[in-house]
Amino acid sequence: MFTSPSQILCTIFGVNIYYYGVILALAIAVGTLVSDYIGTKYFELKKETIIDLAPYVIICGIIGARLYYCLMDFEFYSRFPSEILAVRHGGISIHGAILGGLCGLFIFSKRHKISAKKLCDVSSIGLALGQAIGRWGNFFNSEAYGKPTDLAWKLYIAPQYRKVPYLDNEYFHPTFLYESILDIIVFGILLYLALSKKHKKDGNISLIYLILYSIVRIAVETVRIDSIRYVFGMPVAIVVSVCIILLAVVLLFLNNKKFDREGV
Repeated sequence: MFTSPSQILCTIFGVNIYYYGVILALAIAVGTLVSDYIGTKYFELKKETIIDLAPYVIICGIIGARLYYCLMDFEFYSRFPSEILAVRHGGISIHGAILGGLCGLFIFSKRHKISAKKLCDVSSIGLALGQAIGRWGNFFNSEAYGKPTDLAWKLYIAPQYRKVPYLDNEYFHPTFLYESILDIIVFGILLYLALSKKHKKDGNISLIYLILYSIVRIAVETVRIDSIRYVFGMPVAIVVSVCIILLAVVLLFLNNKKFDREGV
């Protein structure tokens, strides 16, 4: 059984330091360093290229993640606009982070004249690992949990964090853990493709990441109960993930078709 100890790690000079923020910072740092190492060793990038890229991706990614989430719950944030900046309370979207991060990556790519496809490939490997770490922030925030369950690995949610229809339930699926484990598997697959050089062409690894992570997200969303928007009776995250899979499959086909022509 899992139980979140607290949202607050410690207090320094009267300022609360939240687990959520510390874990996100750790996820970003580890993901960046891993991607930089892989980029230098296996993708012929100059040392610290990904470290130089990181501020572009991080800043744009955080902005995109928060804006996307706020737009999905526009009714609430239009009434309480001050909450838009309260990121420590939780409420960011990985789909928004990816979109925002891509904008930052393309800006960096253009400014430094480095292949955007290659940067995407290298960054997606560290991103998968960073996501696996970052999901633990949901654990300490007592959020992003799943349906009620009595399984041995159930997650206890305190009454003040329970969703209205489930106030009488105490234990829920630890969907943060499910996604963290699946993200590690995605990281392993991407790392294998990079190290074995079986990705064939720049751009393939990042497209495979989009497909694999979208499958992970669909699987997890079927268990989660905190979706704030629905489309055609389905959580918007599932709809977006399906669209990403379809788009990524088409782009992967086109990317490799072009590669085959060039090979001939």
